[in-house]
Amino acid sequence: MRPAHLNPAMEPALFPLFADLRQRLVLVVGGGEVAVRKVAALQAAGARVRVGAPALHPHLLASFERAEIEFLPGRFQEHWLDDAWLVVAATDDRAVNQAVADAAEARRLFVNVVDDADLSSYQVPSVVRRGPLQIAISSAGAAPMLARHIREQLEIQFDEAYAALTELLARRRQDIRRRLPVLAQRRRWFEQFLAGPALTFLRRQNQTAAESAFDAALQLADATSAQGRVALVGAGPGDPGLLTIRALRLLNEADVILHDRLVSPEILALARRDAEFIEVAKEAGTHHTTQEGIHALLLEHAALGKRVVRLKGGDPFIFGRGGEECEALRAHQIPFEVVPGVTAALACAAYAGIPLTHRDHAQSLRFVTAHCRQSEDRLDWQQLAAEKQTLAIYMGVKGLERLQAKLLEYGRHPDTPFAWVENGTRPEQRVIRGRLSELVETSTQHGVQSPALLIIGEVASLAGQLHWFGSTPLALQKIPAIELAA
Repeated sequence: MRPAHLNPAMEPALFPLFADLRQRLVLVVGGGEVAVRKVAALQAAGARVRVGAPALHPHLLASFERAEIEFLPGRFQEHWLDDAWLVVAATDDRAVNQAVADAAEARRLFVNVVDDADLSSYQVPSVVRRGPLQIAISSAGAAPMLARHIREQLEIQFDEAYAALTELLARRRQDIRRRLPVLAQRRRWFEQFLAGPALTFLRRQNQTAAESAFDAALQLADATSAQGRVALVGAGPGDPGLLTIRALRLLNEADVILHDRLVSPEILALARRDAEFIEVAKEAGTHHTTQEGIHALLLEHAALGKRVVRLKGGDPFIFGRGGEECEALRAHQIPFEVVPGVTAALACAAYAGIPLTHRDHAQSLRFVTAHCRQSEDRLDWQQLAAEKQTLAIYMGVKGLERLQAKLLEYGRHPDTPFAWVENGTRPEQRVIRGRLSELVETSTQHGVQSPALLIIGEVASLAGQLHWFGSTPLALQKIPAIELAA
């Protein structure tokens, strides 16, 4: 089931719907040029059209005389709505449009008031038509010119051959279902078929060759194959623009997506809409799913022949336990691949204006995880406390007192700058700066919470000068800036 939180918009989106209006009555109020366009579109959909207006445009009058539409002369009256399934208000009088909208609402009829989103209960999208295939674009009435612009782009991308392709697939639908009774098999076959030569043959007007290509592809389909596979995919820190192209493709192919709790809703919204989403919440203090439980889920769904994406925040192989998951898959002979993600240290530092290395101030970089006492006990504190290096500390919100004490104990200077990057790369990103000696105090004062990356080192002070994304960095007190080379 798709999680309810996947729509990141603050307001509910319009529900897209293709209505079957064949032989169903639609009322159009208004008889001018706008009504002409609306009536033509409704007739193309097979609707019975009733037009109510004081007078009719010559085109509409001709249609009425040919008995193609019904005509009710005069100003709008509520009984015009009798037996209607849908209503269009296409007058230039807002009072009339308001009356139509109110009357339709009272009867629970959907109404579109042309160029008035506030009065409308449905919007008419811009449409690209290729035979039975229709691609609808809507801005919810907010930016119709943008919708038209996008339609023009799609008109170029999807040529008339797609009409013939849609008709071919419709004719042979039952053949496909008989050969490939399992939905996951059909999905895989469609991807292979659409990558083949059939569309090229249709562009050449060679229907026979396209049919032959279809038959050949169907004969090669292995209806008994049910081998699943797993992709470990790095989701990055949150900004969907940082996903790789390969990651997007896999998200759109997946049957099942096992995702961390902190994978952003915007990224989940890019995945295939009918995939099964399973949240495997793993963060400090809330291990709702054990690592062994995740292994079991990966193996279970892959054994059923599904394409599984294990979607991890950041990068699977940097503190993501991706290696353990690959070992479990290999032990059970499950095919897998790994798609790198932009790890939090790189992305959060970049979005905070912090260069992790700097010719004058940081000649080395260390990735550190400090989410539990056992992790800290294995750290080489002598090396971590060395100057002229940057520490990028993952999962560091817990145990700050010990981290601060150890670095100071082993010689890191108390004035060493630090920067927290909370919710890095996301709209709610916060950057909090300070000195190592006040790390705990500053973090407590500002209520730093996961997900947050801690950067310790001279370069952290550059966040005050080089920040470019989100709000101005916060600090407990003024932090001296290091000098930048001219």
